[in-house]
Amino acid sequence: MKKGLIALIILAVIAFGLYQWAVGFNNTAVKYEANAKTAWSNVESSYQRRNDLIGNLVKTVQGAADFERGTLTDVIEARAKASSTSIDANNLSPENMAAFQQAQTGLTGALSKLMVVVERYPELKANQNFLELQSQLEGTENRINVSRDRYNEQVNIYDIHTTQFPGKLLAGWFGFEEMARYKADPGSENAPDVDFDFE
Repeated sequence: MKKGLIALIILAVIAFGLYQWAVGFNNTAVKYEANAKTAWSNVESSYQRRNDLIGNLVKTVQGAADFERGTLTDVIEARAKASSTSIDANNLSPENMAAFQQAQTGLTGALSKLMVVVERYPELKANQNFLELQSQLEGTENRINVSRDRYNEQVNIYDIHTTQFPGKLLAGWFGFEEMARYKADPGSENAPDVDFDFE
């Protein structure tokens, strides 16, 4: 009878230990996942700030006489596409992340083209409102880069916790899946072509 009681106590202690370990794993994973989702919200917030600034920039540029309408239209369309492409923090799949990133990259390209074209318009380059918006956009681009890096750091912490053994076994049971990282834009690994042809 005593041996049976001791065996039962040992089993109860082991079961309690396993329960505590599972609860600890789950709670830590929930915290790391929440931190990554908050970091993603900060990425979206930085992009939203950029979209708002671009709206004001477009209004300023529209006032310039004879400004190239095609370039302006490209920016307006790219901004609309980027604004309409968002991701729910609960669905940060690689496919959704790629669509979001593609829309933002399109807007970045259109905006870069706009800034090159502006060089041909001295009245815009001298416009104080335009210069202020341009400065704010540059600062916002830096915020975006910092936000993306912080998001990737939080995802890394979460992914390590949920993919290392033996936590990986529990991650599947509790429904924790690997989160998508923000990747560099396609082609960004190549140095840009610079043309110093001053004819």
